[in-house]
Amino acid sequence: MRRFWIDTDTASDDAVAILMALRWPDVKVEGISIVAGNVPVEMGSRNARYTAELCGVEVPVYEGARKPLMREPSWAHFFHGPDGMGGMNYPEPKRRAESAPAVGALIETIRTSPGEIHLVTLGPLTNIALALSLAPDLADKIPACYVMGGAANTVGNISPAAEYNIWVDPEAARIVFASGLRITMVGWELCRGEANLNDAEMEMVHGFNTERAHFAIDCNKVAIETNRAWLGDPGLSLPDPVAMAVALNPAVLKRHSRHFVDVETLSELTRGMTVVDQLGVTKKPANVDVCWEIDVAIWKEMLYQTLR
Repeated sequence: MRRFWIDTDTASDDAVAILMALRWPDVKVEGISIVAGNVPVEMGSRNARYTAELCGVEVPVYEGARKPLMREPSWAHFFHGPDGMGGMNYPEPKRRAESAPAVGALIETIRTSPGEIHLVTLGPLTNIALALSLAPDLADKIPACYVMGGAANTVGNISPAAEYNIWVDPEAARIVFASGLRITMVGWELCRGEANLNDAEMEMVHGFNTERAHFAIDCNKVAIETNRAWLGDPGLSLPDPVAMAVALNPAVLKRHSRHFVDVETLSELTRGMTVVDQLGVTKKPANVDVCWEIDVAIWKEMLYQTLR
């Protein structure tokens, strides 16, 4: 069994990504840490615990940073609904959040099992930056870190230059990218266009007639409307599940390459921009494996497999 730790600001697409990991046959999720991002930490914790309960899996959920390192929170209720889950108002989960703080739990888990815990981040990188600041040795003890964040030389989704997760806490992202972690950056652009679920595909998923399938579409109903009206995409975009698919199955990746990547923290115009030195003009050593293209058919079949 492969062992994962998921760090997330659980809203609707995060929940589907968590579901995929909990349903994947050779993966055990050791823990889920919650960070402020799409929604406040308490709401993200509730959503993660409800998702685990829906999957029938016992997994500890730890609550972490309640705000970015140096900035005020910027919630995404406009995209995910008032509860982060499309306004579905799912019932309170039975299991409570763990009493231990998320950052300490992450450090202890990695140090107890060096080289064994794969890290998947689905939200702002505040928790991870705090953990690395307290325990820099973690960078050598994590075999792979999959970051859903950034936009590789393309347009942003919260500003013209930046993707939301990185924009929310660019200082944290800069720390993480410079830490020596073995990072694979899965930018938001990989979920766009044909990687969206269109109307026919969403109807097909509903036709699976499982609780998981209904959940995946229903909790994203606000995101679907906003994605179409605001970003001009054809249907349901699922950036976090795409990143999770890359972590679960390398065959999803069609094209990727290593480059030096830095994060803009000073300019408000380009705050949170992931600056990818694609041509090597800075002569700085590559620190990130940048994903450029996915196999859309494989990605969608993986999603369907976990929802049936």
